[in-house]
Amino acid sequence: MSVVMDPITIAAVGWSVAMVGWVASATISKLLAKGFDYLEYDTAKKLAQLEPKILVLERVMEVVETSPYRPRLEQLFKRLKYAFYEAEEILDAVEYHCLEKQIKTGKLQPGGGSSLPKKDRLKKKESRMSNKKLVKSLKKIENIINEAHQILEKLNLSSISDGNIRHTMVVNPTTTAVSPQKVFGRDNDRDKIIAMLHEKEGGLDPSTSKGLCFSVIGIHGVSGSGKSTLAQFVYAHEKNDKQDNKEDHFDLVMWVHVSQDFSVWGIFKELYEAASDPKVPCPQFNNLNALEEELERKLDGKRFLLVLDDVWCNADVGNQELPKLLSPLKKGKKGSKILVTTRSKYALPDLCPGVRYTAMPITEVDDTAFFELFMHYALEDGQDQSMFQNIGVEIAKKLKGSPLAARTVGGNLRRQQDVDHWRRVGDQDLFKVWTGPLWWSYYQLGEQARRCFAYCSIFPRRHRLYRDELVRLWMAEGFIRNTDEGADAEDVGLGIFNELLSISFLQPGGQDWYNHGKEYYLVHDLLYDLAGAVAGTDCFRIDNNMIQKKMFPETFAIFLFRVMMQH
Repeated sequence: MSVVMDPITIAAVGWSVAMVGWVASATISKLLAKGFDYLEYDTAKKLAQLEPKILVLERVMEVVETSPYRPRLEQLFKRLKYAFYEAEEILDAVEYHCLEKQIKTGKLQPGGGSSLPKKDRLKKKESRMSNKKLVKSLKKIENIINEAHQILEKLNLSSISDGNIRHTMVVNPTTTAVSPQKVFGRDNDRDKIIAMLHEKEGGLDPSTSKGLCFSVIGIHGVSGSGKSTLAQFVYAHEKNDKQDNKEDHFDLVMWVHVSQDFSVWGIFKELYEAASDPKVPCPQFNNLNALEEELERKLDGKRFLLVLDDVWCNADVGNQELPKLLSPLKKGKKGSKILVTTRSKYALPDLCPGVRYTAMPITEVDDTAFFELFMHYALEDGQDQSMFQNIGVEIAKKLKGSPLAARTVGGNLRRQQDVDHWRRVGDQDLFKVWTGPLWWSYYQLGEQARRCFAYCSIFPRRHRLYRDELVRLWMAEGFIRNTDEGADAEDVGLGIFNELLSISFLQPGGQDWYNHGKEYYLVHDLLYDLAGAVAGTDCFRIDNNMIQKKMFPETFAIFLFRVMMQH
């Protein structure tokens, strides 16, 4: 049975995991140390009082899932995060002001450090204002931690003594290599779809009765069940046939991702890009009509295969724009085909009313093929599987047939090739729930990588992410601060990017020919929901270039909006 995971379930299962990950990190302690040091408090003494309480708070959050105290702890946790961000913003403002003064006075030397300056480097009035706000914010954090600690006395802590803390975090992963893409157990499905793409009835295409040049085949099934992978398998086969100029090949083979929050303009741009020579830069269009006319010219008289990935029903999309996506396709040659992937077969009549279509449910991969898929991502190529065979079979069973879970969990196990570690992983309580494997994979990330992953939720679904730009945004937001001595922050950011890529939290999307052929990356819908659940209300989210305000300052939202408008 394929795993069914939705945003609500993801959020419900993961709230305590997200809390543990946030509190367990050194983030709070480091901010407190920075603040106390700036205020010239006895930092060592203050931290000695608070750090043990933070540690116990972390341990308690692991066992309060069903506790009557969970709602109160959840509210305390939210207040703690608000107070943390408030203090962090004050310290950032102080540091920025001092650096600005140094630049204006010429005192900032090339390669100079950016550590927080002492308060005597500010004007007295500014210092008093900053001190007052900072003292208030740090006091809030102390009070909330102490208040939470009082609740702990009402809980039975015998099950979480110091000797029984769960060890789930991966330390010093050996590799972040990305497994080569490979498809398992889909050969029969691929061949069946290919036969449907090329079949004719009585010498005529079955759609010709409607005067259209194309017919539609839809693959439907739950998110994460492998629909897009199967469509990519078919797409690659047809693209190779075209390149080899085989008999009955399609003149054009195109792929466009639609998603819930699509725009007709955006889809037409992708269609034009997919129908064009990748070596020739795509022109810029001033209006939708001009783009549609040029797209019709590209398709005129050509037999095409178009894959529309992730199409939603009109009710879920919230408009009636789906049929407009097919309007430029009428100029194609008879025998053209559209292959659709969708969560619901009812999206097919919404997309193409009056057009003949065939709905095909995604089949489950058999146990043998699924185990091969899991082990492909979990072990290095050519590595001896004998030591990991039995425990690998048990872990694969707990992933409930989800190819996405196999890639994420397998990618994490690939980073630490140790049988005892695999056994501990197989015993994870989180694997007992359907969304658990994704949460477990998130929990293996380090503090900085978690925050960088959660940051990806500010963009729309399936937004094209570019490696270097994303790393620079992480750096600008301050997520990449804690580096080894002598390590370059950008190199650390690239390492985090590769780590997310190695466990499929980021996935290769292709080349953007509107952006000089630059490689771009995507976040799978389920992982996007996970990132949103982790981020909660701690960020802005940008949908169709509209900013939904959450917590960060307005200036940051404007900056992100400008970045979005560039693409």
